[in-house]
Amino acid sequence: MDYLQASENHSTWTLPAILKAHLWFKALGTAAFTGLFFVAYFYLLKNPVRPVTTIPVTWVDQAIGFEAIALPFYLSLWVYVSLPPFFMSTRRAVTSYGLRIGLLCSAGLGIFYCYPNATPPANIDWALIPGMAFLKGVDAAGNACPSLHVATAIFSCAWLHWRFSALGFSPAWKSANFFWCVAIVYSTLATKQHVAIDVAGGIALSLVAVWCLRLKKHALQC
Repeated sequence: MDYLQASENHSTWTLPAILKAHLWFKALGTAAFTGLFFVAYFYLLKNPVRPVTTIPVTWVDQAIGFEAIALPFYLSLWVYVSLPPFFMSTRRAVTSYGLRIGLLCSAGLGIFYCYPNATPPANIDWALIPGMAFLKGVDAAGNACPSLHVATAIFSCAWLHWRFSALGFSPAWKSANFFWCVAIVYSTLATKQHVAIDVAGGIALSLVAVWCLRLKKHALQC
């Protein structure tokens, strides 16, 4: 594969050099962003300003049963959405991407503030399923629609797809990226953390953000 790319000062970078560039800035910035997001997310979850609306179940939800095997894919989101910064070679690019995904998350949190909502009970004894009881205790069914799990996964998927093109990655990388994203989206339904309407809302939010924030241009040029 041809990993050579021009970046800062129009110099030639190798993939290892790009991954190592400003490593601590990338790692600490990602951790700080995630921490701030969760502070806002859980505050709105525990302090709704209006009555919480229950999102209705559709035939899609009835067709997709609970699958315990989907839990690792659901949890893998936090690894997945952390990947984009590590494929950037400058602090400016990392910061620019952080602002973009920050706007996406802020839009979702704004909706949760104005329209508190939750998924309906799944009528499953989560205590009998390893890992799920913990997840349900930490990530409650509120702040459901639009699904930010889905929105951030698709946003990251789109950026990685275009960035892999810029870096000359083989189609196998793009396929793996696509299927990982699909697995995460599916897992939101298969773990019963979200319903189909939440997922549709997350997809719509991410597509609007990708277009409005000119994500493709950023991915190809950073």
